[in-house]
Amino acid sequence: MNTSRTTAGGPVVTHTLIGLCCLAFLFSPASGFNPAYGRGEALLDAQTLYFERWGVIPVELLSGSTRALFTPLTALFVHGSWLHLLGNMLFLFVFGAMAEERLGRAHFLFFYLGVGCLALLAYAMVNAASDQTLVGASGAISGVLGAFLYLFPKARVTSLFPFLFFLPLRFPAWIVLIFWFALQWLAARGAGSGPGVAYLAHLVGFATGFLYAWGRYWRTDRVGDHTAATEGERQP
Repeated sequence: MNTSRTTAGGPVVTHTLIGLCCLAFLFSPASGFNPAYGRGEALLDAQTLYFERWGVIPVELLSGSTRALFTPLTALFVHGSWLHLLGNMLFLFVFGAMAEERLGRAHFLFFYLGVGCLALLAYAMVNAASDQTLVGASGAISGVLGAFLYLFPKARVTSLFPFLFFLPLRFPAWIVLIFWFALQWLAARGAGSGPGVAYLAHLVGFATGFLYAWGRYWRTDRVGDHTAATEGERQP
């Protein structure tokens, strides 16, 4: 990777966020590894209570419940399955390091948390009558992707595309991220009102991250304008 500045110690915030999400999942009933939650029906009941306690439930959040006001923050560290966790953490690992390096550690942390909470709140407002629980860091990570697109449009990332038989191919970040955004948009248009992936939160997070980076850095040169920064062989 070629950039104009480096941060001593590496992407500490990115790695810490990944570690916290992984630890939270491993000790939660969702992982199935903690024997304290039992098995069978007991485990399923524990999972339901866990998601309801720490996740965002739109109807409760918008009712003004004091407990629910904190759930947009706690939900960022809760994941529903191994696939959910690993997918989110892989994207954060690939794109978070460079974004953190550009923004700075403290700035990146507040950006990540702020965009994540905003994305969850936006989803809750659009689905105000829903009692479905929303969890995961997808909104915050989508914000990181949006900021990355503005800051490093010519960075090259290695991507795996199912329709190309999962061949590892390298593309400019702007192609990968715009393709990702288009998929989220199409999925959001086709999504029903029932439980599933909160594509709207992804779109809000991505747009907010991009607009924030544009508003913050539009008077300065983007790294990608002068260097084709590379993410090595990481795969989103």
